[in-house]
Amino acid sequence: MFRHVPNALTGGRLALALVFFAMLSYYQHGGRGDPLLLNIAFVVYLVALITDFLDGYLARRWKVEGAFGRVVDPFVDKVLVLGSFIFFAGKNFVIQEEHTAVVKTITGVAPWMVVLILARELLVTSLRGASEASGQNFGADMGGKVKMVVQSVTILAILLYVNYFEGAGGDQERYARFCRDGFIWLTILATLLSGLSYTRRGIQLYRDQRKSA
Repeated sequence: MFRHVPNALTGGRLALALVFFAMLSYYQHGGRGDPLLLNIAFVVYLVALITDFLDGYLARRWKVEGAFGRVVDPFVDKVLVLGSFIFFAGKNFVIQEEHTAVVKTITGVAPWMVVLILARELLVTSLRGASEASGQNFGADMGGKVKMVVQSVTILAILLYVNYFEGAGGDQERYARFCRDGFIWLTILATLLSGLSYTRRGIQLYRDQRKSA
């Protein structure tokens, strides 16, 4: 019975991802949608993070780690993170500055940031596939785990800023925007460093394979 609990949590997180994206899809800043949608999105994402910790912890504790979890768990993580940043850089969070033609996102996320995050994930996935196809282990390292935590906290910080501080004015909004932007740049830094770390691992594994051939 216990062996199915971690997989059920992983599957449940995928369902939570669908609810989360539905909230972001229906919400539109200054248009349709109620701020309650972002409150729901925040809670749903927080629950998804808790299940992400629980499924891995329980699988290791009960020694029921399997192929399903190894494949689906990182897949759901990537869907949640990439999907979130894609929405944050999209039209539902775009505003035009008064008396100017400048258009920006209230989330602070620019399209190039999404491209960078996506490029890192594609690179690591390609390196992992090539390495494991040759029999080499290419599991997640500490940099990848830290990157995931930073990205997740950033997503929650953006949701809080948009729902409670954007447009509030004064020192409160400036401080909240500073925190939001700080987390975003931490995400960019963690993404770059993590991608560099995995690239070095991939190159080293390739060299080791060439030497043993």
